[in-house]
Amino acid sequence: MRAIDPGAPGGPEVLVAVERPVPRPGAGEVLIRVAAAGVNRPDILQRKGGYPPPPGAPSIPGLEVAGEIVAVGEGVDEVALGQPVCALLAGGGYAEYAVAPYGQCLPVPDALTMIEAAALPETLFTVWTNLFERAYATEGDTVLVHGGTSGIGTMAIALCALFGVTCIVTAGSDEKCAAARALGATYAINYRSEDFVARVKEITGGKGVAAVLDMVGGDYVPRNMQCLADDGRHVSIAVQGGLMATVPVFEIMRRRLTLTGSTLRPRDVTWKSLVADELHRTVWPHVEAGRLRPVIDRTFPLADAAAAHARMEAGDHVGKIVLEVA
Repeated sequence: MRAIDPGAPGGPEVLVAVERPVPRPGAGEVLIRVAAAGVNRPDILQRKGGYPPPPGAPSIPGLEVAGEIVAVGEGVDEVALGQPVCALLAGGGYAEYAVAPYGQCLPVPDALTMIEAAALPETLFTVWTNLFERAYATEGDTVLVHGGTSGIGTMAIALCALFGVTCIVTAGSDEKCAAARALGATYAINYRSEDFVARVKEITGGKGVAAVLDMVGGDYVPRNMQCLADDGRHVSIAVQGGLMATVPVFEIMRRRLTLTGSTLRPRDVTWKSLVADELHRTVWPHVEAGRLRPVIDRTFPLADAAAAHARMEAGDHVGKIVLEVA
């Protein structure tokens, strides 16, 4: 099969198509003929050598795919054969075939194209488990989400709109702020020209937000804390702006703040399968009805994965970048 499997870390130019054996599904797994694969920030970190695959995962990048099940492993009913699915992977998505645990697959409804389906799993699992479970965002809350036009940000905007949560986002230009508002963000703050802490306080009448979803880290963490209401929750999901932060501990105590975070990729199959079940119950009816679909920025052929990574690293995208494989 054709796959993108760089032999050494480097820039986008290391992402060239090579031939690799078609993988075989193990117990509880399925083999998917890949139609499309989502591109995500962890793929770039892996390409650079900073985010190695977890034990047992393939070296081929790619954390989400959509396609058709063409083979099943032990313990998976053959009724699954031929099913169109999208799946969350620990790796292996940039290829014509990929193996996924069957529990991490979700059906692709008629309302979605394969391109759209491939853009769902990584951001949907991430936003749901961090903003709605870890941060307990619920109807009537106001939340702050950084990176409002990223794949994570656009998914957060969509889910907040569906579940009655007021969503404030940040973005790096007036054009991106306008795009975020057009997608359903209640407020969008240009962090290059405005102090987002002051704007959040102004928007919330000084009260602050119930939760912050942060992918920046570094000196954003203490600033985010200033945006939180009493009993607020701060969830870190990436550290693009720095690994370390200095925070006022007594402020955490005095205002009963919660600072937490998570990474999705290393979690075990049992946990991810439970999340998939919950998403199938709570979110998938909205997908099937056409009320939830990902924002697609641009698609690239698999052979042009280097251009897809360059597009993401340039930071001009709004929504998801997807590789067309089939």
